[in-house]
Amino acid sequence: MTRPASSLSSSIADLRKSYERAELGEDASHADPLAQFDQWLGEAVAAQVPEPNAMTLATVSGDLRPSTRIVLIKGYDARGIVWYTNYDSRKGRELAGNPYAALQFHWVELERVVRIEGVVQKVDAAESDVYFHSRPLDSRIGAWASPQSQVIASRSVLVAGAARYGAQFLLQPPRPPHWGGFRLVPDRWEFWQGRKSRLHDRLRYRLDGGLWVRERLAP
Repeated sequence: MTRPASSLSSSIADLRKSYERAELGEDASHADPLAQFDQWLGEAVAAQVPEPNAMTLATVSGDLRPSTRIVLIKGYDARGIVWYTNYDSRKGRELAGNPYAALQFHWVELERVVRIEGVVQKVDAAESDVYFHSRPLDSRIGAWASPQSQVIASRSVLVAGAARYGAQFLLQPPRPPHWGGFRLVPDRWEFWQGRKSRLHDRLRYRLDGGLWVRERLAP
């Protein structure tokens, strides 16, 4: 027997928004996608959108099941996009088995999305050390205390772990060997700008012979 749809479920289908804040044309965009990203991220920060550094990371497991989660960008340059995590987490294990991944930024207030695809590699140990030691002490202890993505009996497991490692390391916890950075090396970027009547602007950049090719996609 089919259950009747809730009133909320019915009303969701009627939600509408007209995107009219800006446009993205070829003439006004950068030829280099990293420069375009730098501009848009800077504008998101200046506009004080909530957590402009938050990005969705998509990975695929060995049995071809995709999964997503929110991580925070911690650096970017010509080498790629960097974030830090527990290498033994689900995302870490999936990247060890399949290094291809995708990132997405969604700056709702600016009606913009950035999608980035490429291969992921670990950040070198020295770079991970520098970032780890720049974190607040509680965050450094937390990296030791949390067996990320593993089943635990209760929150008390985390609290007890934090107390134990805090007592062990005091003010100088070293970087755990299972914790460090990942860098996604892009081979595709897409910049999406919402437009009126759902005729959105989509500019894709793809590598071809070591050069970036910019092309418009239909929305």
